[in-house]
Amino acid sequence: MSEIKKDHSIGEGTGAVAGAVTGAVIGSAAGPIGTVVGAIAGGALGAKGGGAVAEAVNPTAYNGYFEKNYTSAPYYKAGSEWKDYQPAYKYGYDTYGQYQGKKFDDVQDSLERNWDATKGSSRLAWNDAKSAVRDGWHHIERAMPGDADGDGR
Repeated sequence: MSEIKKDHSIGEGTGAVAGAVTGAVIGSAAGPIGTVVGAIAGGALGAKGGGAVAEAVNPTAYNGYFEKNYTSAPYYKAGSEWKDYQPAYKYGYDTYGQYQGKKFDDVQDSLERNWDATKGSSRLAWNDAKSAVRDGWHHIERAMPGDADGDGR
């Protein structure tokens, strides 16, 4: 499998997972069947968005960029490690396609609600992870046609 196809598949997969988690959370308001329907619908939409993001921003290059630069970010918390920040950047990457066309500030409450379920082994609470998620989000946004925030950040 070529690197480009592999990265595209990774983007679709991560988008599908993020979409499924969010869809399940939203669908839960309608009970167990709503959870299942929400997960399926969210997964399908997330895969489509994740594929588009992977075409514009190679996930391997994205990850490498932030791994190299996270300690110089203004929000870096001394004593934190890559394993703390990597899930935040991944979360920004995974969810951008799902919410493409929306401003980060308009969806950050939803992102916060799902952070604990997606952060894995990161030791960062949402307030510490939010800036890294936003940074990752805006990194993709700059590469995608049409900057939703209009501020280029």
